[in-house]
Order: sequence, then C-alpha cells, then structure tokens
Amino acid sequence: MKKLPIVLFLCLLITQMNGQIMDSVSKSKKLSYKTFILPAALVATGTVLLNSQLNSDIQNNANRFFGSKFHTQLDNLTVFMPLGQIYAGRLFGFESKNTVKHQTISIVTANALSYGLVTILKNAVKSHRPDASDQLSFPSGHSAIAFTNAALLFQEYKDDNLWYASSGFLFATATGVLRIANNKHFASDVLVGAGIGLASGFLVTYWNPLQNLHLGRKKKGTALVYPQFGNQIGIGAVILPNF
Repeated sequence: MKKLPIVLFLCLLITQMNGQIMDSVSKSKKLSYKTFILPAALVATGTVLLNSQLNSDIQNNANRFFGSKFHTQLDNLTVFMPLGQIYAGRLFGFESKNTVKHQTISIVTANALSYGLVTILKNAVKSHRPDASDQLSFPSGHSAIAFTNAALLFQEYKDDNLWYASSGFLFATATGVLRIANNKHFASDVLVGAGIGLASGFLVTYWNPLQNLHLGRKKKGTALVYPQFGNQIGIGAVILPNF
C-alpha cells in the first residue's frame, strides 16, 4: 500500500495552523507575542527543512502525486484572491473594521514589508528552485503575499463573519500547495513565506504608522492597488489626489 504523499500532510498542517490563528487572534485585540507564535513556528520549521533530505522527499512525493508534467497558472490567481476579498466583502454585505482608504494603506504597507523581507532573503540565501530555473526559491513570494492578505482579510471581517474572514487562508494554502505542485518551490520555501506573510499582516493590522496618512486638506483621493507580474510577483499601488 502506497504511502500518502507528504505534500498532503503539508496542506493539513497549514490548515490546522489556520484554525489556531482564528482561536488565538480572535481572543485578543491587543498585539502580544502570542500573535507571532504561529508565524515564528512556520519560519522555524521551514528554516530547519531547508537543504534537508526531508525537504527533497516532500518535493519528490509531490512530483509523483501531481505528475512530473503538471503545470498550472492557477497559483497566479489564488495568490490575489484574499486581496480581492478584502475589497469585495462590503459588496457581499459584510461589515469591515476600516474604510477603503485605511484598508488600502494597510494592504500597501503590509505587502511592502512582506515583499521586502522575502526579496532580502531570496538574494541572501540564493537557493535553487526545484526546477533549477533560478536561485530565488527561498522563501516563496507567492505564499508570503497570499498569507499577508489572508491575515488582513481575517482581521477586517472576523467580527462580522468568521467564515468569510477565514476563507482567505484556504486560498493562501492552495497557493502554497500549487507552488510545490508546479515544482517552483520546496515545502521549506512555502512555510517560511507563509510565516513572513502572517507576521506582516498581523503586525500592520495592530500597528501601522501610515494609518493616519491624509491625502490633503479637505481633498479626496483615489487609491489603486494592482498585482505586478514578472520575474517575481508583487503588488503595486498608485494614490491619485483629486484636485
């Protein structure tokens, strides 16, 4: 009887950790070290897995499970689903904690922090991807962005609709699994990316020095957040004051 591919264990692990997020974060509105236990555990686990035989075994099992020729662009869609959900929530009748302007500021700040940390680590570690396409494997930028916005989504809507608020973690987890399935990232990359994303999202939710940013006296502004594609995936923003 064949063993269950370890990649499924990874999916279950992240899903169970998402449940712990809902239990721990929803109990407190104040920032505490407990909020960062899960992100720290993800980063620590991924770091230990890096360059280990277990990391290679997980990847080999994933390749056998999904097939060596498996390839999908779906991960480039699921990565931005939590971001879209933040803005779409009010369209579905859910009450968010912040205005669109404040949401946009948090999104830009959190993603800039997450993307910056990921970029620094990628260029410092220079780990080869499973498909050997480059040396920017560790950590996963897709996973970091997905979990950053999933954390923001959760904080925005958890008091009004817990199911909708937590649904972003499903898309974030799917993104990480698909990155492994596409042979673009090891499990270590996904775990560290998820940890960085969660930490960035939670930190900015509780403390954001730009949250009181004004776009001019008695003037309204338009903020546009958009995905960026290229060698690395990211998020851009344009703030246009209306004169």
